[in-house]
Amino acid sequence: MELYDKILSIVDSNLIYCLVPMVLTLILVRVIYKNKFPTKKALNIIRWIIIGYTVITIVHFIVGIIVKPDEFAFTNRATGRYKFAYWFMLLCVTLFPLTLLFKKLASKYWYVLIIAFLMNVGVYFERFVIVTTSMHRDYAAENGSSKLMDLATYGTSVYFIQGLIIALILLGILKLLERVKTEHNNT
Repeated sequence: MELYDKILSIVDSNLIYCLVPMVLTLILVRVIYKNKFPTKKALNIIRWIIIGYTVITIVHFIVGIIVKPDEFAFTNRATGRYKFAYWFMLLCVTLFPLTLLFKKLASKYWYVLIIAFLMNVGVYFERFVIVTTSMHRDYAAENGSSKLMDLATYGTSVYFIQGLIIALILLGILKLLERVKTEHNNT
């Protein structure tokens, strides 16, 4: 379970935080270059990444509650003083992204952008819930300060640049595959 947590945190820091810049990059490329790049295919790939991540997160959450209920502190956080933040976090990270299963909604750039924003809000609310409830329970200020400093240290510029690069690489790969496919069909 510890290895799974590490992998999930790597995916969080390298992909989920970059969703908003990735979708914004796709919108910008679509506006500037019209139909020269396969932005719809890239949006569909991002959509399925979000759905896959959400399903994995839900499974991790349920397994964590069953296997190690003390570690996840579900009852304290879901029914405690900060339950509004916990349930909002849960909605943003689990329920809202699953609406991308509806193809009509998922094909709209603005809707995927809203879901990406909500997922980021949910992740930040998760940290808020962890830090605040931990500090609320044992009144030790040093327990949550390192998480808050991590948020401030990374900054949004790193995620924006990383999201921009990932989106451009994805568009480049899809354009290359499209070109290879048309050359293969012409021969």
